[in-house]
Amino acid sequence: MTDKTSPFGVVSPAVLASMSGLDFVRKMFAGELPQPPIMENVGPFDSTADHGHVVFHSIPGIRHYNPIGSVHGGYAAILLDSAMGLAVHSTLPPGSGYTTLEFKISFIRGMSEATGTVRTEGKVLNAGRRVAIAEARITDDKGRLLAHATTTCLVFELPK
Repeated sequence: MTDKTSPFGVVSPAVLASMSGLDFVRKMFAGELPQPPIMENVGPFDSTADHGHVVFHSIPGIRHYNPIGSVHGGYAAILLDSAMGLAVHSTLPPGSGYTTLEFKISFIRGMSEATGTVRTEGKVLNAGRRVAIAEARITDDKGRLLAHATTTCLVFELPK
């Protein structure tokens, strides 16, 4: 379901199955398809996609804080899981989908509203017919690693 007044929404399975994963991700980044509603919380921008590789930027703010006064780990988890999943999706042919089987996050440095723009990069390490492995990194504007993650995804044929 997609609200025509919002850039956020969910496409139908038919739309998802009608194009390659790379075309889908690029159309989403270009605003031709809605972004998933979860991304409204992190406000990604300057997004690019190539086969097996995505990059987007975001700015952590006070709205992402936990009770102890720093950016909640869920902010990084959204960015990392999204980057890895979209990188995997960008390798899929029309009619294929994926789901995350597991992911692991390592938090290296904390984030705050003073961190500024962060860059999230997702890369596929291996994409097979049934399983894909990917990693993602969040870095600050000085190139310092803030968080790293790996994932295993199940690849499947979308229902017709």
